Amino acid sequence: MWVIAEQENGQLMNVTFELLGAAKELCAKLEEKCCAVLVTAAAGELTQQLIAAGADVVYVIEDAKYADYDTELYTDAICQLSKKYDPASIMFGATDDGRDLAPRVAARLHTGLCADCTALDVTDDKLVAWTRPALGGNICATIICDVNRPQMGTVRPKVFKPAELDNTRTGEVIAFTPEAGAVSRVELVKKEALSSENAVKIDEADMIAAGGRGFGSKENFDVLEQLAALFENSAVAGTRAAIDEGWLTHSQQVGQSGKSVTPHIYFACGISGAIQHLSGMKDSDIIIAINKDAEAPIFTVAHYGIVGDVNVILPKLIEKIKAYKA
Repeated sequence: MWVIAEQENGQLMNVTFELLGAAKELCAKLEEKCCAVLVTAAAGELTQQLIAAGADVVYVIEDAKYADYDTELYTDAICQLSKKYDPASIMFGATDDGRDLAPRVAARLHTGLCADCTALDVTDDKLVAWTRPALGGNICATIICDVNRPQMGTVRPKVFKPAELDNTRTGEVIAFTPEAGAVSRVELVKKEALSSENAVKIDEADMIAAGGRGFGSKENFDVLEQLAALFENSAVAGTRAAIDEGWLTHSQQVGQSGKSVTPHIYFACGISGAIQHLSGMKDSDIIIAINKDAEAPIFTVAHYGIVGDVNVILPKLIEKIKAYKA
């Protein structure tokens, strides 16, 4: 079983450790080796980190041209590696890059892909059982790929606990150089660091302050920043309506056409709860909803609900939290 490692600014992303944690358990049932694939400009200590997290084998594809994610170069490299070593299954994170890369690899290898998985298991026939939400999140479908290889899937971030690091572990490192062929048609025009208030991605946040059209204006909507600032590892997010209004960017959208999130705390403020939005956040540990419509669908998934005008209630709630933390 392969895990495609993701990195950013020379650091492995949390989702990589989450996938390795899940892969180790599956490999124990499958009696297979747990392997990581690292496509990078500089492997450095990353290979040992992957081994410490549970990888028995790390395949390293190292070249300066892989410094930034490039869909064509990464697809070509992973496909060449796969054709040589013939993995039984490949697991990607359901991140922006993973959702772009996985279907391209699957198409080129002529195999299937189960996207956005929230659970994994092994069948009696030693196949990976990929479970994902379906029909707007109302049911969960379990899918197997019993014909083509490799079996492939993307897995939501924060679904599995990160693997515990064991720096005493040893493993095998295999360097691989793809044959020349793929040429990038993408030019990186600009690379800009996220501003400090948006530094936490919504699919990696432990607390999310999310808002919808119920705020009425961007000026009212901005109070969510104050709420998020009261919590560590927090982020501001919104519904499609909020993004369409221009109050947030698409990278902050939660829902069927945005990102699926599973934070510890999810504040749903001024959000009615369209099924497309619910499918992207209903698995949060604690959902706190504020809406003036007592019949709003958001209350069907909320653990705690407040009926009232979000523009009146939220500032008072922020003051209460500040007083509690003082």
